Amino acid sequence: MLETPRSPSRSTRRTEPPRVGEVPSLPTSSPRRRNQKSIFSDRYIPNRTGIDLQAAFSLSNQEVLPDLRSVKHADNEIDIRKEEEANRTFSTVLKAELFGDNVPMAATNLTTGNLSSNRSPIIKTPGRPNSAGNLIQPGRSSIPNSVNLSGSPPRSAASLGDTPSNPSHTTTINADASTGNQGTSAVAGASLDYDTSVTSTPRRKTNLFTYQSPQKTRPVSRDLQSQLYSLSPVRQESQKLLLSPQKKPRNILKVPYRVLDAPELSDDFYLNLVDWGQQDILAVGLGDSVYLWDGATQSVDRLCNLSNKDKVTSLNWIGSGTHLAIGTSKGLVEIWDATKIKCVRTMSGHSLRVSSLAWNEHILSSGSRDRTILNRDVRIESHYVNKFETHKQEVCGLKWNVEENKLASGGNDNKLIIWDGLNPKPLHQFTDHVAAVKAIAWSPHQRGILASGGGTADKTIKTWNTLTGNLVHDVNTGSQVCNLIWSKNSNELVSTHGYSRNQIIVWKYPSMQQIAQLTGHTYRVLYLSISPDGETIVTGAGDETLRFWNVFEKSRHSNAQSSVLLDAFLQLR
Repeated sequence: MLETPRSPSRSTRRTEPPRVGEVPSLPTSSPRRRNQKSIFSDRYIPNRTGIDLQAAFSLSNQEVLPDLRSVKHADNEIDIRKEEEANRTFSTVLKAELFGDNVPMAATNLTTGNLSSNRSPIIKTPGRPNSAGNLIQPGRSSIPNSVNLSGSPPRSAASLGDTPSNPSHTTTINADASTGNQGTSAVAGASLDYDTSVTSTPRRKTNLFTYQSPQKTRPVSRDLQSQLYSLSPVRQESQKLLLSPQKKPRNILKVPYRVLDAPELSDDFYLNLVDWGQQDILAVGLGDSVYLWDGATQSVDRLCNLSNKDKVTSLNWIGSGTHLAIGTSKGLVEIWDATKIKCVRTMSGHSLRVSSLAWNEHILSSGSRDRTILNRDVRIESHYVNKFETHKQEVCGLKWNVEENKLASGGNDNKLIIWDGLNPKPLHQFTDHVAAVKAIAWSPHQRGILASGGGTADKTIKTWNTLTGNLVHDVNTGSQVCNLIWSKNSNELVSTHGYSRNQIIVWKYPSMQQIAQLTGHTYRVLYLSISPDGETIVTGAGDETLRFWNVFEKSRHSNAQSSVLLDAFLQLR
């Protein structure tokens, strides 16, 4: 086989050594590379050609916002919600800018108004802490020491005394002073130059947001407004969203407007010793006595003083607010006529203390430490008409839903039971709580909705649909839940807590977002009631104080003008 001669490669070629005094030359490029022309071009810049923008927008809706609650304390719930709202606003505007020209859905999100309507409320915090760390109400001095009535004569009207006022100290702190309108920097500082005369009048600068007198010609027209929007690279819809006015802030004072001394107010989780009736009379059980505080006159009178070393363990006003049911530590139930200051009936049936009471028109239900619930018809002679015996431990929570004729009971056996009228067979038994269930509240705004709270080992608020038997919400509050109550005027909920924060929380339903946290009690906030007009709540604790808080807004229908046709219709009925 003949071999063809090969040209020597670069590695085998012999190079002559440089001559003396000659500088060796650098190696040059190969002939093949010299023959090629160099082509210079820009880097590849991607564009939207061939990209399914609708699919990309759909994927962008599955956004993952930072989990702020995992890194911040629960006490900063309101600040967390403000930051989350800002993140959602930024995300909405960003998606509108990216997809607005090609995906109609991206632009429509700007005009829904959901972001502006869900602005977080601003909470003003007047007050200052005293040396003991307790908040002092503006215009008031610190709470006076309680008076021990052991062995003293019957307590006078000053037993529940209002704290003295001191108008010399008033401090107002705006907790949201650092928060401003979002996005106003885009056009807030913009000004427009225009000529009023072509020849002699000098150029005048006018801020667009300066008030113009109605007599003067307004310089801003629709064309001018469109020119202003055209100055910014942000879409017109995005600018409108960023410049939209915030919702009117909700002002909730974080200190009570009135504090009353309540000596011998028991620090017992299972008792119910405070109730505010429809006649604007607040009943409070202190030791072996019951006192009545008149909301109209702020006067205090003693209703009764139990005999034979008996103690008051529960209270509940009848619906009209004229008669008060009192449960005692010896298992008795007394009914008092508050207008006549007279006991009209005493009923027995329980062998141990009566921890809870609830009225349903003429039916009075009582729950006891003997694990039973007795239903009493106060119109007949018999002390009770039937008995519920499903609970295995003390019944500490009872609430009737008068409109639906349903009774909810909670016990130290961690059970929440729903009863259909006086039927002794339970309608529902909920066992999701892992601690005693004392806090129970029926929603006045939605049929069949019930809220319940668990004790120290549970710390949750759960809402139930009793029509279907389903759990709707399950919220961990971080503290023992002692009481729950719904607002009469708005779809909001108040909870009071014990170990370990002793706080009062206002919730927005159904989102279950915190609107405000109120502190001041130094013991567990075991007692809670609401005023007849639905604006004020009163809380009681083992620190032997009652505190009044302005929490809810006035009812929209309370000051409605009367209608002649409606009055005539009511007269016909």
